[in-house]
Amino acid sequence: MDKLEPVSSWKQFGGWNRRYKVKSSSLGGTDTVFTVYTPPAAENGPVPVVYFLSGLTCTDDNFITKAGAQAAASRLGLALVAPDTSPRGLGVEGEAESWDFGVGAGFYLNATQP
Repeated sequence: MDKLEPVSSWKQFGGWNRRYKVKSSSLGGTDTVFTVYTPPAAENGPVPVVYFLSGLTCTDDNFITKAGAQAAASRLGLALVAPDTSPRGLGVEGEAESWDFGVGAGFYLNATQP
């Protein structure tokens, strides 16, 4: 597993938001970030997890700071995981020329091929 680097953390609705950075070998060695919210119930054992995949040009921060989902997650005992779904820092020629197919674009794959 690639090494996780803590970026920041803050308490909210009795639980914790923790943001991490990781150099992902699955993403070609680029750095990526994600935020995890763990509700108070997670202190007593496993809790269900909801993964939120942001849309075009969004980062993990959009959902975490704008949706207000932590209040409901705390009340329902749900963990939230919000990854940055867009490739950043790939250094591909022309990547900054188009907002919808460049740095802010996000494409999901449910399979990989070595």
